[in-house]
Amino acid sequence: MAGRLLLLFIIIPIIELFLLIKIGGLIGLFPTIALVILTAVIGSQLVRRQGIEVMSRIRAAQARGEAPALAMIDGAALLLAGFFLLTPGFLSDALGFLLLVPRLRQRVARALISRVVVMAPNMGAAGFSTRGGFADNDDTIEGEYQRKSEHAERDADRITRRDQ
Repeated sequence: MAGRLLLLFIIIPIIELFLLIKIGGLIGLFPTIALVILTAVIGSQLVRRQGIEVMSRIRAAQARGEAPALAMIDGAALLLAGFFLLTPGFLSDALGFLLLVPRLRQRVARALISRVVVMAPNMGAAGFSTRGGFADNDDTIEGEYQRKSEHAERDADRITRRDQ
């Protein structure tokens, strides 16, 4: 896994540089720079707009008492899209714009959620019971206690003897 990750950190920048040089050779230096800046500006605006929609979906799901798992993964994909779009390069821009397609993001989110399942009896998201409120554990006994040491008991005995 670490080897693959290292390979990605080496190969992707090389591909980005290759594409920047090739496209720069075809259309020129300043149009290439302008194109990279333009994709970053347009992408950041699209990410911002879609991010606001995702936040409203998260709030709506929480208001209904549902776990906003799909919307959270959707938001994480938007964050990744923003990172790709702000990174200079055409490959990263292409990946960023792909992640801006809502149906593709939702398909990826559903695939991720289908692989991860967290279950507990009578529990929903974040420790809430499926019946409403916090989950109850019938084995819990409520009460108060005081910890007393041997010395504290003897001291308390001495005090009561003096008062009498």
